[in-house]
Amino acid sequence: MMTTTVEATARSRTAPQRPGFFKRLFAEYGQEIVVLAAIVVLFAVVMIVNPRFISANNLTTIFSGNAYIAVAAIGMAMVIVTGNIDVSVGALIGVLATISGSLAVAGYPIWFAWLAPVVVGMAVNAIIGILVAYARIPSIVVTLGALSILRGGLISVTGGTWITDLPPDYLIAQKQIFGLPVPLVFMVVLTLLAAFWMRYTAFGRSLYAIGGNAEAALATGIPIARRTVAVFVIHGAFAGLATILFATQLQVIQSTVPPNLELTVITAAVIGGVSILGGSGTVIGSTLATILFATIGSALIFVNVSAYWLRAVIGLLILATVLADMLRRRGRGA
Repeated sequence: MMTTTVEATARSRTAPQRPGFFKRLFAEYGQEIVVLAAIVVLFAVVMIVNPRFISANNLTTIFSGNAYIAVAAIGMAMVIVTGNIDVSVGALIGVLATISGSLAVAGYPIWFAWLAPVVVGMAVNAIIGILVAYARIPSIVVTLGALSILRGGLISVTGGTWITDLPPDYLIAQKQIFGLPVPLVFMVVLTLLAAFWMRYTAFGRSLYAIGGNAEAALATGIPIARRTVAVFVIHGAFAGLATILFATQLQVIQSTVPPNLELTVITAAVIGGVSILGGSGTVIGSTLATILFATIGSALIFVNVSAYWLRAVIGLLILATVLADMLRRRGRGA
């Protein structure tokens, strides 16, 4: 009996201890927690300096006015998780907004004007995905080409003319659901659904496998080429949904590409915790990062600092995040 007790005690001492709940939580969602904490601290500090920062109008601008960026960043996060990237998403949203607005003004059914950008976005990105997956052209090269084609084509066709006289029923981003702005509802629901899908479905988990080690993923039977095309198509769908929110938030649509939109979307995914090398990250982080950018931009105005500093701050955040990711990967490989 004594021998058994001693052996059990020895095993309990030598057996690896399971990390605590908070340690496991931070290990899995460390970047997301840091971004959320930064948002909370920033809100608290700026609110003390200028209480008007938490006015209803400003909160609506922060959370709803930038929801289309968060939605686009969901699809971008999925693409980057697989080890790819898309620098044409800003130009695509500009083109899709023009198509959607033109259909609405021309008298087509409102549902058709909303559906068109989603379908066209999926079709365009399907072509990009095929070139990346089957022609083996790096995604940065394909999407740079798409960026030039979409941006140049948009200006050539429209001449920069704005779309006006949009039907009131078309402006869904100005409406509310259960007292909440529609863009906020879209952002939260789509983020949660995408997060669940990425974590708990075989398809979602396979994206991490592809980005983490493509050769190992192929050896386990994951159809990498088909998955790559599929994730670009899904990214196109999210770009289309983002377009609906972008195109319907004002009374007019500018027939130009939103400046630096693709950089903002990519940055939201990266700073939100998605490794630029693929294989890790969550869409929850990309949404939180979008809110952080919007909060920083608004905070600079309320503390009387030039809003141009926002780009510098975001640049520093990118460098810090990528450096931390590289150090984390080296630590794991050690």
